[in-house]
Amino acid sequence: MFHVPVLLEESLDFLLHDLSGTYLDLTFGRGSHSQEILNRISPQGSLDAVDRDQEAVSYGKNNIADSRFTIYHANYSAIDSLFPQQKFDGILLDLGTCSTHLDNPIRGFSFQSDGPLDMRMDMSKGFSAAEWLNSAPEKEISDILFEYGEEQASRKIAKAIVKCRATKSLKTTTELTRVIETVLKRTGKTHPATKSFQAIRIHINNELHHLKIMLSRLHNVLKVGGVVVIISFHSLEDRIVKNFFKPEIEVLPKDIPINTSVKETYRCIKKKIKPSTNEIKINPRSRSAVMRVFSKL
Repeated sequence: MFHVPVLLEESLDFLLHDLSGTYLDLTFGRGSHSQEILNRISPQGSLDAVDRDQEAVSYGKNNIADSRFTIYHANYSAIDSLFPQQKFDGILLDLGTCSTHLDNPIRGFSFQSDGPLDMRMDMSKGFSAAEWLNSAPEKEISDILFEYGEEQASRKIAKAIVKCRATKSLKTTTELTRVIETVLKRTGKTHPATKSFQAIRIHINNELHHLKIMLSRLHNVLKVGGVVVIISFHSLEDRIVKNFFKPEIEVLPKDIPINTSVKETYRCIKKKIKPSTNEIKINPRSRSAVMRVFSKL
């Protein structure tokens, strides 16, 4: 299982504006971006990394032996408590699901292979996809599929899930996929379970909520003149990122207070960068990626 980094050259060209600087990779994954950052920064530079997946943290500790590198097991929304006294020259966020998650059936992220219906990025806490799907009200399931997957057949799929679990609990990715396929038939390249799996994964990991919290705390850990590079993989993420840096648009939950002036301290460097045709050919999973770059004023 191998993870191919998306927009590697483009992201680091913007991120590494001072090779002796301090950098932060908030989505370590399997370290593709981090390893290349370490290859490029000077001996005086440093890199911290964060991942909510213990497997990723263990991989980093076991495979990167570099005194300039430190990795932490935490959710990236905790950046201000992780680094209360530190300011970084650059911060990178690659919001895509790590390929090793998708390729490992045990993690339950993919409808393309059979495995336990889990989907937790941090398997040490929270509830699994199976636990939620077998207990949540039909309307809640429908709402999640529609809101986080933009699935137009959300009500029919939710109804089919509830009907199925009445006789047998859903335990595997294959079982869930088959239920979805009773409602939707494949008509093109996109598998009928794609949107539902995305929605369930986002819900189980509370991804959009943590993204909003993290954005609200970026200014606490970024130097003036520092650069933040964010790579999104679906419209829900990208919309939150894009709108956060527009002072006139409020995207944060009411329980996350933020002074509007904070949002005005960033300058957009690049609005929308997409992978090249060649990169998409080499790595089809990169086709939906969008990169935005901002600097702190």
